[in-house]
Amino acid sequence: MTATPLAAASVAQLEAEGVDTVIGTVVNPAGLTHAKAVPIRRTNAFVDPGLGASPSWHGFAIDQTGIAFTEDVGVIGDQRVRIDLSALRGIGDGLAWAPGSFFEQDGAPVPACSRTTLRRVEAALATAGIEATIGHEIEFVLVDPDGRRLPSTLWAQYGLVGVLEREAFVRDVIASAASSGVGIEQLHPEYGANQFEISLRPLSPVAAADQLVLTRIIVSRAARRHGLRVSLSPVPFADDVGSGAHQHFSLTTPEGPLFSGGGGVAGMTQAGQSAIAGVLGGLPEAQGVLCGSIVSGLRLQPGNWAGAYACWGTENREAAVRFIKGGGNNANVEVKIIDPSANPYFASAAILGLALDGIQRNATLPPEITVDPAKLSDSEQQRIGIVPLTQNQPDSVAALDNSELLRTILGNAAVDVIVAVRRLEHNCYGDLGPEQLADKFRMAWSL
Repeated sequence: MTATPLAAASVAQLEAEGVDTVIGTVVNPAGLTHAKAVPIRRTNAFVDPGLGASPSWHGFAIDQTGIAFTEDVGVIGDQRVRIDLSALRGIGDGLAWAPGSFFEQDGAPVPACSRTTLRRVEAALATAGIEATIGHEIEFVLVDPDGRRLPSTLWAQYGLVGVLEREAFVRDVIASAASSGVGIEQLHPEYGANQFEISLRPLSPVAAADQLVLTRIIVSRAARRHGLRVSLSPVPFADDVGSGAHQHFSLTTPEGPLFSGGGGVAGMTQAGQSAIAGVLGGLPEAQGVLCGSIVSGLRLQPGNWAGAYACWGTENREAAVRFIKGGGNNANVEVKIIDPSANPYFASAAILGLALDGIQRNATLPPEITVDPAKLSDSEQQRIGIVPLTQNQPDSVAALDNSELLRTILGNAAVDVIVAVRRLEHNCYGDLGPEQLADKFRMAWSL
């Protein structure tokens, strides 16, 4: 594979704008963001042939020291991280950033590469005549430089006081995002103390995941400038509701959108209904991808708006899949169980792959749930077909490991290494209680 190099004039232009360093990032199966940096004049070497990386990068674990070795993931061999110049962005203070992908030395894509996996699923949708758009949400908690809880005397859920209390930080994030080409649709204080949420502009799947990664960098750099840090843990503190990383998706064909303008329930087309049915049916097997960390189960509980039940409903925030009518052709689907420990590229690939499978099978959409499923008895849930999603990590990882469907969507190499990093977490830390887990991994995904 040969990439188009950055022209000398473009290098000179970047230098004139004050850029002296280019960083490239990849996200591994444990949800960790890794990076390499080069001087601006070495940018083309980062494009092709790329910079060397051990296969062990795919197996790095969230405890800062562990590696989940597998038959394919070890210290023997060398892969190349290549950045995508089409997504290069200046991010201020002399830095530019671009997303990277893994390649073999001969230029072949590495099967365990999450960005390549999502690109393949996006191409499969295109082959089926379907265009996907994804809008990411990022939730995070501000902490002190040592990861400790900040005071919350002046805080209210979704309150103006949170914006005013952290006004300098909020304005810094919005300004930095704008200058880096990131589309912030809204930013607001969340339910938890010192917790914020950002909704990002919907984009095509790979571009949307890239934008999410860049936003995490922007938010983390802004926090540092204000003497703060950002926790991207699903549950930074055991007594809080936790943070999600919800994904909204919409699907369109040349005939129009699948989630509006149809004759089905809530105005969906038949294909739109089948897409949601595919996602719902695959959620128990996809949990290991979407919310599979050892901390994730602490968040995935009724009352946390985390989608603890595999069901769907219009504007139902306790359902795992929330249908949003929007206005006009803006209807979309939100998958609520995804949390910040997930690799966003793999998570999007799993969701879109399940939706495509549902369409291709003409899957039947289960009945809509119009109440909080937790208020129904076990017998009522069984009668309606509501499935409680597991809070037990070994169960979710085993379901992923044994899933022929997710292996078809993501590929064996990807599933094997996701399973490996998550099993390492449980084998090493499965005996810790909720408070110990939250404390140990509060900053595991921080940048």
